[in-house]
Amino acid sequence: MNRKPLLLSVLAGAIVLFAAASWFVSRSEPLTDVATVPPEQVEALLRPYSPILGPQDAPVTIVEFFDPACEACRAYYPVVKDIMAEHGSAVRVAIRYTAFHGAGSDEAIRILEAARMQDVYEPVLEAILTEQPRWASHGAPEPGLILQIARSAGLDVAAAQSQMLMPDVVAVINQDRTDVETMGIRQTPTFFVNGKPVDPFGEAELRALVAAEVAAADS
Repeated sequence: MNRKPLLLSVLAGAIVLFAAASWFVSRSEPLTDVATVPPEQVEALLRPYSPILGPQDAPVTIVEFFDPACEACRAYYPVVKDIMAEHGSAVRVAIRYTAFHGAGSDEAIRILEAARMQDVYEPVLEAILTEQPRWASHGAPEPGLILQIARSAGLDVAAAQSQMLMPDVVAVINQDRTDVETMGIRQTPTFFVNGKPVDPFGEAELRALVAAEVAAADS
């Protein structure tokens, strides 16, 4: 009897069983079971005043702790935009300011708040991120350039110079700084999806968690 086919069949079966066992042992926790932030941090995660990108009433909210001077935030901006485009009206993004890069971050945030008052928030945000290598170089930052860049995106600079100093803007910056401490944020960007942290951090993990929350909202 030729035993070679039988041995090959047994070997193939063993490989399949090993692969199945390995998947069972190493499979990830279901994304919908990811823990949300504790109740005492819910208010600090998202404030009613936070800038929103996308539909205000979307069932899925990505909260991004964001620094306009952060290179990784710049790199993730098109990823976030792509996720929003993929899921249409189901996803919105809330921005939490996280000024980890000194005076340049602070000025950019003030300009963004002025842009929000002038209803040119997204064009100015995109211009600031596109030109970030010019004004936020960690070796030679040039924060004075940000207003010029924002002007090219439609900002009324004369009005903005007063708006940037308004008490409401200062209050937003101070509250976000406090919330960053409360949430224990140590890097930017840091993402939460419907209150669930993207952990481990990564584009694939962010996309997967958003998709799971959108599916749950549709069910």
